[in-house]
Amino acid sequence: QVHLVESGGGSVQSGGSLRLSCKASGYSVYCMGWFRQAPATEREGVVCIDINGETRYADSVKGRFTISQDNALNTIYLQLNSLKPEDTAMYFCAAIPSTPSYCADDFLFRAPKTGYWGLRTQVTVSS
Repeated sequence: QVHLVESGGGSVQSGGSLRLSCKASGYSVYCMGWFRQAPATEREGVVCIDINGETRYADSVKGRFTISQDNALNTIYLQLNSLKPEDTAMYFCAAIPSTPSYCADDFLFRAPKTGYWGLRTQVTVSS
């Protein structure tokens, strides 16, 4: 069993920054990232990272969000810069066992059904 513990989030004004972190315990998971969901919208894959540090970002956050990882700590970080009101959502850390070649697709398509999930953290951006 893998447990994901998130921290960070909060409320900022437009243009501000926040940092999220997510620590996995239980055993090492080699494909992790975040989804987000705003009220009355579908869940969106934001970003994922594999064991080698390869990343895939949603177009909506490219150039503004940066994911990083500390493999020794089984922890990933998401730096959210230049935040916009449309970034307001619940952010969910997720993880799924995968290989680098399949991480991005596994994260988007398998993690929602069979992955491990954190409890979520709220990000609110005011205009």
